[in-house]
Amino acid sequence: MEDVGGEGGLMSSIVLFLEKDRELQTVMPAFLRERGFRVECARSVQEARAVLASMPVDAAVVDSLLPGMVGLDFLQELRRAKPTLPILLASRMWKDVKGREQFLKELRVTRILQKPYTPQELFIWVEQALARQWVEQTLARQRPGPVAGKPPLPADVSEELAAANAEYGRHLKRRLASLTEALAQARTGSAESVEALYYDAHKLHGSAGSFGFAPVGEAAGRLEALVKPARAGQAVDWAAIEASLKELAETLHSPAPKAVEAPKPTSLMGSVLVVDDDAEWLAEVERMGKAQEVKVLTAQDMDEAVERARGQWLDGALLHVHLGGPEGGFEAAARLRSQKLWDSLPLAFFSADGDLAHRVAAAHAGGSLYLPKPFATADLIGAVERLVAARRPERSRVLVLADDEEARSAISHAVAGHRVEVTALTDPFRLLDALAEHRPELLVLDVELPGPSGFDLCRIIRSMPEWEELPILLITTQQGAEFRVAAFEAGADDYLTRPVLHEELVARMHSRLERVRLARERSERDALTGLLLRRPFLEALRARLSEGRRQQRPLALCFLDVDHFKQVNDTHGHVAGDHVLARLGRLLTTRFRREDLRGRWGGEEFVVALAGETAASAKEILTRTAAELAAVKFSGDHGESFQITFSAGIVEAPRDGEDAETLLREADARLYRAKANGRNRIEL
Repeated sequence: MEDVGGEGGLMSSIVLFLEKDRELQTVMPAFLRERGFRVECARSVQEARAVLASMPVDAAVVDSLLPGMVGLDFLQELRRAKPTLPILLASRMWKDVKGREQFLKELRVTRILQKPYTPQELFIWVEQALARQWVEQTLARQRPGPVAGKPPLPADVSEELAAANAEYGRHLKRRLASLTEALAQARTGSAESVEALYYDAHKLHGSAGSFGFAPVGEAAGRLEALVKPARAGQAVDWAAIEASLKELAETLHSPAPKAVEAPKPTSLMGSVLVVDDDAEWLAEVERMGKAQEVKVLTAQDMDEAVERARGQWLDGALLHVHLGGPEGGFEAAARLRSQKLWDSLPLAFFSADGDLAHRVAAAHAGGSLYLPKPFATADLIGAVERLVAARRPERSRVLVLADDEEARSAISHAVAGHRVEVTALTDPFRLLDALAEHRPELLVLDVELPGPSGFDLCRIIRSMPEWEELPILLITTQQGAEFRVAAFEAGADDYLTRPVLHEELVARMHSRLERVRLARERSERDALTGLLLRRPFLEALRARLSEGRRQQRPLALCFLDVDHFKQVNDTHGHVAGDHVLARLGRLLTTRFRREDLRGRWGGEEFVVALAGETAASAKEILTRTAAELAAVKFSGDHGESFQITFSAGIVEAPRDGEDAETLLREADARLYRAKANGRNRIEL
């Protein structure tokens, strides 16, 4: 990655996308380009070779199956020509651990992308691969402090970081005065002052480099090492300590670190598809979008909509309810979401009439918003913001525990803007409460704390079954082998030495968070249907109920069960039965709103929670789902055709209960009543 630090930084990097699938080759590059990457596409090895010969490439995404050549053979060729190029291998087949390890080690593949993957996941992986490559090159050059060619941060983060650096610099003279006073007292034999001198030098050593004052941090480290023996009552060379403090004072005259220049925006607020048969209104919406930096694609019917959207990244779609006829927009939504790349696309509907029946139908079709027609610019912007937020990857939660305010600030700024929500903590005695309150996915822990050390806290956390899998990243000024052994024996997963290079922290942090995400995905989703399993559904349901109580909004909970499912297995075969469950799971995934919950309770039982809906409106929504499922024709093991129905019971919170257990028990009773009353019905 020769030119990672160019004018645009990581976001102007060139990515080779070698993929035979035409649909992937249009949608994926479009998403990356909108986020500032330059993407060169190739559908064959010959085309890829031509790209590599004509320009420097910073990363490559390679399909494992290519026309005319096995993708793995091309990887070997590519690795010989470009030994350090970050390579992401896309495949449907390499799920076994042994196979993955072979490609990760022997061919030095940066990451294996398990197909199917989303554009957002590709963006995250490419971004991480380039950042990791930059970190490795930086560490190899061993340049302390800010490094030329550093990839730019998002504008708001750059401004915050520059302000934090300036604030830190303003307080350095005060810290020097504190060190000078502590040294004078320490020379009189005050053990308390020796401890204060050491601790102040230690904090300065750990934090200065992270704020860009690398010479100050290095000088403080030398002072810390000279003072350390005095803590144990050993003799020290006070003249050498005074000389070290003088050296530290001289470094304060070094030029302040340059502020990070904020890059120019490279992407729009969002991209939306607006479908209506009114050409004048579409032109007006396009005008609104252009004035507000929203990319608006327009179409007058669904055929045109699919064609316009092909090869584009969409953050959402706004559909007229009566597109081409009464309630035609709902049929259009079903068609749009039947496309594999848009099956979870956030939707909004608009019309001049907003009666309850249409709003219910919109909820079933996946509409999170219902706008009036005509809507104003503010309505469009609000809709785009909500659709983009729904598309945005979930923010990871990181808890940082450090006694030094400046160290906490440095770490928080390092990870800010990387889809991470940071909570800072100062008191180690509040750690267990903070874990229960914030439920972090990663703990960043300072080793040297007043009271229990980072090692002690690690051991405490690892003794608790609830947190034994929590990734822990230690921050320390120590580098010896003894420290590394102690860190891993205490239960830490990784460690960083101060001053912390923020790119290295981000790379290591994302590596740990991604493992958490993948493990959670495997443990929370049913492999056959893709829906939430019982435990994660219950956790999410409790959260929705709490939110509903705060907002005084109802929630409808539905238990549904495939009718005569045992007969399906006995008559048509277990493979056909699996197809039924998978199809129902797919139907539940592609219908309703993104904020609604769907889960597989067990066997042929499913559960759905519709936020903001009453039992009556939920019945109307589920009736549409039941009719859609009943129209599907399945094939048995011998080619015979059959159809299925489901029965359901619906309850409403808080009317029928306020806690999850009460609601589930009552919904199950109503489901039993529906089956007793003849099946293929929904009971309230």
